[in-house]
Amino acid sequence: MEYVVIFEVGENGCSAYVPDLPGCIAAGDTKEEVKTLIAEAIDFHITGLQEDGDVVPQPSLTLPVQTPPGQASELITVPI
Repeated sequence: MEYVVIFEVGENGCSAYVPDLPGCIAAGDTKEEVKTLIAEAIDFHITGLQEDGDVVPQPSLTLPVQTPPGQASELITVPI
């Protein structure tokens, strides 16, 4: 599955979140670091949902393509 990840780059670092997985976030010094951390966070988040017997949200097909200044979005592939 591919989830959209929103990256926010600021003066003090970078953060990311996954709109389809509320609470799934990561932060670090660089976007490259955060890309690694958010991929791990997605895997951890989904594993936790599965272990708890909760439904894993499917990737949304209706997320906005355009992002405001200071933000970027990418698709992150997660094997499930």
